Amino acid sequence: MDGRDFQVRYVKVDKAGSEEHLDWGNGPSKNTEASPFIDLEKDDPETNLALYEDEIHRRPVVSTILQGLVSYNPVQPGEKEHQQGEGKKVPRKNQLGTLIGVYLPCLQNILGVLLFVRLSWIVGMAGVLEAFIIVFMCCATTMLTAISMSAIATNGIVPAGGSYFMISRSLGPEFGGAVGLLFYLGTTFASAMYILGAVEILLTYIAPQMVLFGTITGPEGMGNLFNNMRVYGTALLVIMGAIVFVGVKFVNKFATVALACVILSILAIFIGFFVTAGIPPSEPKICVIGEILVNPPDKDCSYMGPNNTVNDLWKVYCGEETNATCDPYYDENNPRKIPGIPGLGRDGVFVKNGLNSYMLAGDAAPRREGFPERYEIVADITTTFTVLLGIFFPSVTGIMAGSNRSGDLKDASYSIPRGTIGAIATTSTIYLTSVLMYGGTADGRLLRDKYGDSMGKGMLAAQVCWPNEWVVLIGSFLSTVGAGLQSLTGAPRLLQAIAKDNVIPLLGIFSRQSSRGEPTFAFFLTLLISEVGILIASLDAVAPIITMFFLMCYLFVNVASALQTLLKSPNWRPRFKFYHWTLSILGAGLCVALMFISSWYYALAAMVLAGGIYKYIEYRGAEKEWGDGIRGLALSAARYSLLRLEEAPPHTKNWRPQILVLCKLDDDLVPQHKQLLTFASQLKAGKGLTMVAAVVEGEYVDNYGTWQAAKQSLKRVMEEEKVKGFCEVMVTPNVTQGLCHMIQTAGLGGLNHNTVVLGWPHGWRHATDPNSWKVFIETVRNVSAGHQALLVPKGVQLFPDNNEKYTGTIDVWWIVHDGGMLMLLPFLLKQHKVWKNCKMRIFTVAQLEDNSIQMKKDLEHFLYHLRIEADVQVVEMMTSDISAYTYERTLMMEQRNQMLKQMHLSKKESRKEIQSLTDMHRSRKPSTTLSESTISEVDEEEVQNVVDIHHKAHHDSKGEGASPDDVLLEGATPTDEPVPKKKVLPPKGDFGNLLDIKPDERNVRRMHTAVKLNEVIVQKSHGAKLVLINLPGPPKMKAGDENYMEFLEVLTEGLERVLMVRGGGREVITIYS
Repeated sequence: MDGRDFQVRYVKVDKAGSEEHLDWGNGPSKNTEASPFIDLEKDDPETNLALYEDEIHRRPVVSTILQGLVSYNPVQPGEKEHQQGEGKKVPRKNQLGTLIGVYLPCLQNILGVLLFVRLSWIVGMAGVLEAFIIVFMCCATTMLTAISMSAIATNGIVPAGGSYFMISRSLGPEFGGAVGLLFYLGTTFASAMYILGAVEILLTYIAPQMVLFGTITGPEGMGNLFNNMRVYGTALLVIMGAIVFVGVKFVNKFATVALACVILSILAIFIGFFVTAGIPPSEPKICVIGEILVNPPDKDCSYMGPNNTVNDLWKVYCGEETNATCDPYYDENNPRKIPGIPGLGRDGVFVKNGLNSYMLAGDAAPRREGFPERYEIVADITTTFTVLLGIFFPSVTGIMAGSNRSGDLKDASYSIPRGTIGAIATTSTIYLTSVLMYGGTADGRLLRDKYGDSMGKGMLAAQVCWPNEWVVLIGSFLSTVGAGLQSLTGAPRLLQAIAKDNVIPLLGIFSRQSSRGEPTFAFFLTLLISEVGILIASLDAVAPIITMFFLMCYLFVNVASALQTLLKSPNWRPRFKFYHWTLSILGAGLCVALMFISSWYYALAAMVLAGGIYKYIEYRGAEKEWGDGIRGLALSAARYSLLRLEEAPPHTKNWRPQILVLCKLDDDLVPQHKQLLTFASQLKAGKGLTMVAAVVEGEYVDNYGTWQAAKQSLKRVMEEEKVKGFCEVMVTPNVTQGLCHMIQTAGLGGLNHNTVVLGWPHGWRHATDPNSWKVFIETVRNVSAGHQALLVPKGVQLFPDNNEKYTGTIDVWWIVHDGGMLMLLPFLLKQHKVWKNCKMRIFTVAQLEDNSIQMKKDLEHFLYHLRIEADVQVVEMMTSDISAYTYERTLMMEQRNQMLKQMHLSKKESRKEIQSLTDMHRSRKPSTTLSESTISEVDEEEVQNVVDIHHKAHHDSKGEGASPDDVLLEGATPTDEPVPKKKVLPPKGDFGNLLDIKPDERNVRRMHTAVKLNEVIVQKSHGAKLVLINLPGPPKMKAGDENYMEFLEVLTEGLERVLMVRGGGREVITIYS
C-alpha cells in the first residue's frame, strides 16, 4: 500500500434509524478520535464473540475490514470529487483491460521515431551482426526489467502513480525521489527527441522547401539544419503544448490515430521487404565510386560526360580538361549507378552487410577520408559500437506506459505483466526482424546514408514500403507527434506525483494544480526543459541523454526487485511466478554495462545527479516510511556488522570513544545542561556511536506518556545540538538503579559504549537532597566497575557552542596513567572547528626522587611516536608540611559531614540517636537534662553556630594566630583545661562529640594533595580554555562519599572549564602503525 492507507468505513445504526459513518485506520475522518482506535458504545452487543468483547469495542471485526478492501479504489483522491464539483458525469474508472490499457500504449511508446529514421543507418554502420547484438542487448535489458517490474506490480495493489510509485515504495523516499526525478527528466527529454524527429522528417523528407536557413545538405549544411530544427522545433513545441494545456481529451483521442499510423507504417514496411524479394524496385539508383557514395549535381554518374565531355565528377576528380590526369581512386573505381535496393536476398547483400563499416566524422567510406567538395557523402559523426548503442536504446524505452495507467486498469496486477511483456516481445521481434530485413535488402552504402542525400533526401524506410512512400512518411510524422504529445502529458503528472509525496521540499510548488485539475506549474517546467533539448537540435546528441535517464530508472527497478527477494521481506509475495532474483541482478548488470558502454561520462553525470538528489533528500530529512527494501537492506547490513563486532574487541588502533551521555531532565523533560550534548558532538565530530540516555523516576505503567514525551524531547535537543546518535529513556522507581541499568545494557551486541559522560552535580553542597551527589558517586562506582572510561565536565555551562571558535590552549594534567585517554581526547577535540585553533600543553608532576629533565625528554619522545603535537612541561612538587589551611579545611569537611548526617537521619534513627545523646549528656552533667523535643529541633543555623563556637573555642584556648594544624604537627596534645574566656553551652540540640572531632590522617593527606595540586594547576592553567585532569577513583566504602566530593571540589577550584577523566583500564592509543 502507499502512504494513503485505505479507509475502512462501516455503518452503525442507532435507535432512531439514523446512520453514523465511522472510520477505522489512518485515513482522515470527522468522527475519528485522538486514540488510534474507535470506541463503540458499550451497549453494542456481540454475543457470538463475547470472548473478544473488549476488543470489538475498540476494533472492527473482520467482515468490516474485508468490505473496506473490496471497496478500495486506487485512483488518486480528489479526481472524482473535482469532477463532481464541476457538475460533470464521473466516468467509470478501473475498466481498462490488458489489451487497451497496457499492451497498445506500450506498443505505441516503444515503436518510435528512431525505427524510421535511424535503424537502417545503424545496420549500415554496425553491420547485421553487431546491429543485431545492439538491438538484442537493448531488448534483453527491457525484458528483464519488465520481469522485475511484473514481480513488483503483482506484489499487492498498485495505486495510481505507476512506475514511480513502484520504485519509490520499493526503494524508499531517497532513492525513490532521485529515480523519480531521473524518470521525469528522461520522459521530458523524450518529448524533445520526438519533436526533433518530427521536424527532421518534415524538413528532410516531406517538405524540404520549408527550410529557412539555406541548404541542409552535406557537412556545410549541418549548421543550417540545426538552426531550422531549433526554430521549427520550438514552434512545434508551442503548438503541442497549447494542445495539451487546452484539452487532454484531444491528446487521448489522437493517441489512437498515432497508434494506427505506427501499425500501418510498420505493416507497409514489412510488406515492402517481401515485395522486393519478388520484384526488385527500379528506384532508387545510387551513384558510387568504389565504396564511396556520391551525389553529383548534374546526376551524371558516368566516367566522362556524353561524347567524352567533361561532367561534374570529372571536374572534381580530374580537372577541366578531357586529357587531364585523374585521381587514382577515380581511375581504379569508375563511377557507376547501381540499384540502392537490390531486393530481399538478392546479390549477396546480406553477406556483404554482415560486418561493421564504422567511419570517422568526415569519412566517405570506412578508413577513407571524404571530400564534400567532390560531392562525396560523408559521415557527420564518428560511429562506434558504443555510440550506436546509446543512440538506439531510446527506441526500446516506453515499457512503463502501461504501468503509468495503473489507476485506470481493472486489475493492474493481472494486466501489467502480461501487457508489458507481450508488448516488449512484439517490439523486440519487430526490431530484430527489421535488422535482418534491412541488411538483406538494401546496399550497405545506401544504408550508411543517414539523411538519404544520394536519393535526393529520401527515407529508406519509405523507399522500401508498399504501396507508396507517403504511407510511411505521413505515418511516421503523425506517430512521432503523438508520442511527443503523450510525453508532454505524462511528464507533468509524474512531477506532480513526486511533489505531492513531499520528499523533495524544493518541488513543493509543482504539486499545485489548476481549477481543471491540471498540473499547471509542472507543465510549464516540462515545456522549459523540453525546449532545452530542442535547442541541442541534434537527435543523435539528445538520444544518449535519454538513454542514461531511462537506464538509471530501469537499474533501480531491477535493484528493488532483487533486494526484496534476497532480503526475504515478509510482505514480498508476488503473484508473478516466472521470476527469479538472478534475472533482476542480470538486468541491473546490463543496465550498468549499457550506461558505461554507450557513454561513460554521461553515465557518471547521471549517477552524480542521482547521488546529489539522494543526498539532498537525506539532508532535508525525508520523514516517509514506505516499508521499502533499502530499510530492510540497512537492517541486514546492521545485523551482519553487529555479528562481526561480536567476534573480537576492537584493536587499540581502532579504539575511539563510543559515548553514553547521561542527562538529567528538568520538570519540562528537557536536559538541564544541553552543553553536555554539545560537548559530545564536538568530541565525536559525527564519527562512531553516541547514545543519550535519561532516567525518569516513577512506574513505567503510569508514566508511559512521560516516557514518550521525554524521548521526543531528547531527540529534539539532539537535532538542535547536531548530535548524530540514539536516545533512550528509562522509567524506574530508583534513579541510581536506572542509571546503573543504562550503563550495563545500553547498546546492542558489539555496538555498545565504552565511555560515559556524566555531569558534575553543581551546587551539591547547598542541595537539600543528598541524593543529588550520592547518585553521582554511585554512578562513578558503576562505571568503574564496568571498566568503562568516564568523562566528568565541570563548569559545563561555560563550555562553547558549536558556532564558537576558541583560540588558546588545552592543558592536560597527566598525574597517573589512564591508558592514554588524556592524550587522545584533546586530539579528538581539535578535529572539531571549535577547538581546531587551540594548542595542546601537557603537564606532568615530578616527585623529589624524579629527574625532571629526563622526564621531559622521555615525554616528548613518547608524544613524537604518538604523532601528537604538544608543548611539554614538568612540574616539580616538593615535599612540604601540611599547612594550617589544609588541616582546617579537612576539619571543617568532617564536621560538616557529621552535621549533615545528624540532620538527615530517619525518624527511627533520630530517636535512637537522641536517646544515646541524652544518656551521654547525663553521664557527663547529671544536673543538666534536655527533653527529646529540644534535642530534635535542629536547623541549619544552629549547626553553623556550633561550627563558629568550635572555632572560637580553639582560637581562645591557643591564643591569637594558633591553629589546630600547629598543635598536631608539633606533637603537642590538646589542652584539657576549660575555656577561660567563655563557657559554651549547646544550643537547643546536642551533636555529640562534634567539638572533639579530630581529622582522619588519610583525609588530611588527601586534602593536602588536592590543595597543592590545585595551587599549581591554577598557577599554570588559569588562562587555559580547557583543563583535563585525572579523576581520582571513588572510595571503596560509602562512608567516605562526602569527603570524595570535597576533594574533587578543592582540586578544581578556580578553574572555569575542567574535564575530569578516568580511563577504563585498557590502552586506547598506540605508537604503532
